[in-house]
Amino acid sequence: MRILVVEDEKHLSDALCSILNEAKYMIDAVDNGADALSYAVSGIYDLIVLDVMLPKKNGFEVVSELRRQKITTPVLMLTALDGVKDKVKGLDLGADDYMTKPFSPDELLARIRVLSRRKGEVILDERTYADLVFSVSTSSLSCKETGRKIRLSFKEAEMMKLFLDRPGVYLSKDELITRVWGYDAEIGENNVEAYISFLRKKLHFVGSRCEITAAKKIGYKLEDAVC
Repeated sequence: MRILVVEDEKHLSDALCSILNEAKYMIDAVDNGADALSYAVSGIYDLIVLDVMLPKKNGFEVVSELRRQKITTPVLMLTALDGVKDKVKGLDLGADDYMTKPFSPDELLARIRVLSRRKGEVILDERTYADLVFSVSTSSLSCKETGRKIRLSFKEAEMMKLFLDRPGVYLSKDELITRVWGYDAEIGENNVEAYISFLRKKLHFVGSRCEITAAKKIGYKLEDAVC
């Protein structure tokens, strides 16, 4: 799950990112409303944590513009303002939830879980396809037929989740870079190729009949070789 954090106070932004990274979420962070819009309209985020008091565009303007553009990504607004009118305004403009600073990490994570469920995304610990089983909590990949298991690195795990969420569907290199490394990651296609190679070796190690195939200028897909 990828989250966009929009907060202009650096110490708070760093704290938010630390909390969310520790909870195994993928994070991108920006410090103003203009960048928030630019990132959010890409459609790659599962949730946006959005401060109200921001430079360039405030949080109210950001969420209003997102909803005007039919971007339905859940938005959790943060503010030092505790007035009822401000909360009502944010919710009326399209925010999904509201938290007043300061707040506890446990409350933040609980609200994120609620918004994920509200969106219809059930965060499962296991993903399965054909003879493969991937555990999100342990980052382990196993084969039901052979019983063999191997642990994946963080980037390998993020890429495998994407393939398991959409088996049989080609994912482009650009999409893999954006979803695994981030919106503005400065890496090349060779990084994707390297991690595809790592995953292929691990599929072979566990003895799965699944394979990652490539189509020139299209991308990669996970498929059951027996079908």
